[in-house]
Amino acid sequence: MITELKHRWTQLCNNKDSQLTSQLWNEIETQYSEKSRHYHTLNHLHHMFQAYDEVEPLIHHKAAFQFAIWYHDIIYKASKNNNEEQSARVAVDRLQKLSLENSQIELIKTLIISTKKHSILADKHISDNAYLLDIDLSILGSHWDSYQRYCSNIRKEYKIYPTFMYNKGRKQVLKHFLDRNSLYFTEYFKGKFETQARKNIKRELELL
Repeated sequence: MITELKHRWTQLCNNKDSQLTSQLWNEIETQYSEKSRHYHTLNHLHHMFQAYDEVEPLIHHKAAFQFAIWYHDIIYKASKNNNEEQSARVAVDRLQKLSLENSQIELIKTLIISTKKHSILADKHISDNAYLLDIDLSILGSHWDSYQRYCSNIRKEYKIYPTFMYNKGRKQVLKHFLDRNSLYFTEYFKGKFETQARKNIKRELELL
């Protein structure tokens, strides 16, 4: 998996400074491999890129979209509420070094921040933003066994909080998703995951 991810990164940075490309990869691998992480890991990136491959022809700004995947959780601390903003700042700094165009960097920044509340912020790029958010939440529509592993790993990331506090916060998040007309924005992911995702969330709520 790591070899595949590194290849993806190298391909995305094609014709860029090879030494810088390698340095940025090492940072990505290190950040997503932090001991405090159990769900927001390289496995999460791998899962997102697998979903990306399914809809790749439908993505308009493919390079920006992929960079947004790479950097959307580069900073992740369960005790902080500004991870997305911090991740966006890191992305801007690193991608400027790769000499990406400012308009491209701005789109990537917006896409990353949109994952904070899972709401579309890129008004001029609604379709790409919708697909990114749906890919990020595709785990919700997985089979129950996979969903349970996801729940367990999220709990481990929030282990600093006692059960009563965690359960209260988790219920709020899950109920927020259920209250939406649809968990997913795109027809593709609605059709593939919506029904199962709602079943999984309701089942988790019963267990909390």
